[in-house]
Amino acid sequence: MRKPLGAPTLQGCVTLTCFLHRLSYRRVALWVLLALLLWISVVAVEIYQYSFVRDSLPADAAIVLGTEIWGDQPSPVFRERINHAIDLYQRRAVGVVIFTGGFGEGEQHAESEVAREYALARGVAVEHIYMETESRTTFENLAGAKGVVEREDLGRVLIVSDPLHMKRAVLMARDMGLDAYPSPTPTSRYRSWRTQLRFLLREVYFYSTYLLRRPFLWENRLARVGAPNIGGRSLRCHRRPRCWSRRGMGGA
Repeated sequence: MRKPLGAPTLQGCVTLTCFLHRLSYRRVALWVLLALLLWISVVAVEIYQYSFVRDSLPADAAIVLGTEIWGDQPSPVFRERINHAIDLYQRRAVGVVIFTGGFGEGEQHAESEVAREYALARGVAVEHIYMETESRTTFENLAGAKGVVEREDLGRVLIVSDPLHMKRAVLMARDMGLDAYPSPTPTSRYRSWRTQLRFLLREVYFYSTYLLRRPFLWENRLARVGAPNIGGRSLRCHRRPRCWSRRGMGGA
C-alpha cells in the first residue's frame, strides 16, 4: 500500500513544507548560535577593557578578595593580591585592609587568616587589619567586607583582585551599596595567553550568569548572606586582630 502524499518517512521529508520547516529550525539554531557568540565576544571585550581601569584616589579601605591558599601560605595568585594591598597601605592610599575568604575544601586555615599573617609579617599594623573567615565566593567575600565597612563607618573602598576579575567584582560591590572602585593587581600570575584566555572565559560565564540572575535573586541573596544585625551580637570579633565572621552562609 502506498503511503499518503506528504507522510514523513524514515529517510526524511517527502514534501516541500516539511523541508522548509526543517530548514527554518536550522536557521533559528544558527541565529541563536551567532547571537551567543556575539554576546560572548561583547562581554569578553568589556571585561578585558575594564581590566585596565585603575582608581588612583585615596580610599578608606582596600578589600582583598580571597582565593586559593597552599597550606599556611597564600598561593601565587593570592600573594599578588595581598602584596598589592600592602603597597596601597604603605603608600597611604588606604587606611585599613579587609581580607576576605573562608576555608577551602580540606583546608586547616581560612584564606583571610593566611593573608593576615602574611601582611603582619610585612609591616601592616594589626589594628589596621580586618577579616571575615566564612565566605567561599566573590559575592560572599564582598558581603562579608560590607559588614566591616558598615560597622567601622568606612566610606570609599578599593576592590583588590586580578584585572580580569574587576568587572564582576566591582559591579557586585556597587550593587551592595559599597562606594567601590577598581584597584587590580599590577601583575598577575595569569601571564600566558592560555591561562588568561581560560580566566577570561570563566569570567564571561560568571559575569553573564550574574547579569541574568541579578534582577531576580540579588535582594534575596543579600538578605541571606549580607551584613549581620549588630544588635543581635552576631559578630565574632577579636581585638588582635579585629575581624568580622559570619555563620550560616549561603551558596554561590
